[in-house]
Amino acid sequence: MSVLAVPGAEIYYESAGSGSALLLIGGGTDDARDLAGIAAELTDRYTVIGYDPRGISRSIAHERPDTVPSEVDDAHRVLRAVTDGPADVFATSAGVPIALALATAYPEMVRTVVAHEPATFALLAADDPRRWLYDEVYRIYRREGAAAAMGRFVTGAGLGGRPGNGAAVPESPEAAESLRQRLERVRHNADTFLAHRLVPICGYEPDLDALRATGIRIVVGVGAASGGSLPADTALALGRALGAEPVTFPGGHAGAATHPAAFALRLRELLAD
Repeated sequence: MSVLAVPGAEIYYESAGSGSALLLIGGGTDDARDLAGIAAELTDRYTVIGYDPRGISRSIAHERPDTVPSEVDDAHRVLRAVTDGPADVFATSAGVPIALALATAYPEMVRTVVAHEPATFALLAADDPRRWLYDEVYRIYRREGAAAAMGRFVTGAGLGGRPGNGAAVPESPEAAESLRQRLERVRHNADTFLAHRLVPICGYEPDLDALRATGIRIVVGVGAASGGSLPADTALALGRALGAEPVTFPGGHAGAATHPAAFALRLRELLAD
């Protein structure tokens, strides 16, 4: 466990295991603990690196420059603190735009990106009203606060009423407790996510030509329990844009928390291909 001083912030990060580097990037309110379940399953093969984004949980933001460029720089500095590269990168939800931008900016540091249910709203069809859901959620946040905004985000994304955000029953009592703790962190980090991260990250449009030019392998993932939800449809949209058929992961949008052992096994299989 370490803290890395970067321009405008102090980034908490941790690494464990041995072998080639694997960087984990969580969703909008996630910190390193939200992917700790899959990390623990992979340290026999990888040096697994997790971190809290600036302003989230244990990472302190002293200033807030443009979110995607600054967070890409943060991720790059964390990687450089642990490895000379290249690394595999797993990202989920709002972490995916950061991972794709990282691959574009620093292709020498990235070998593979596994993009699970990406928050790449800009790739939805122009006439899909959900393309602008994040803007509506931000306006609700400014008027009514975090609880109302997160509620609208969940229902607008088609995740309302689904245990664990689209997942089936957690695979173990330990996973159920991890999910409970994750939901507590969602509430704790909601203001930072909504005020500073939501719009620039969800509005980010990947540079598809630049991504293709890197030659980096990109695997798009979708949850087995996510059909019909916005995260599933953004995964399909990214897959179409890249000409890559999405692969299936256990659980739903929070599958890494509800099904960590099965989820990590699937990730291990994909990285070994």
